[in-house]
Amino acid sequence: MPKYYEFKVCGYYLYYTASCVIEAMHVHASDRKLTEAGSAKFFVKSDGDTTIEKQGQLNEREVREIRKFIKKNYKEMYLKWQQLANTGYYGE
Repeated sequence: MPKYYEFKVCGYYLYYTASCVIEAMHVHASDRKLTEAGSAKFFVKSDGDTTIEKQGQLNEREVREIRKFIKKNYKEMYLKWQQLANTGYYGE
């Protein structure tokens, strides 16, 4: 499971799965288990804004902080996404 970063953001790893790359760019946020069950899923737009598909276990503060982090780092994250995916940003 490719992680965008080796460190956690708000206590969660940000990652995607090889089976996810058929969808538009998105970010899963999960604890140490790195499973989709209980994880949040943020679709990333070309300006770094996000649409949350599911919140998982995250509270509102964690969602806000992860959204801010994605907005700040989405271009770098997109480069990692493109290593396995042929899809673009959400809404394209």
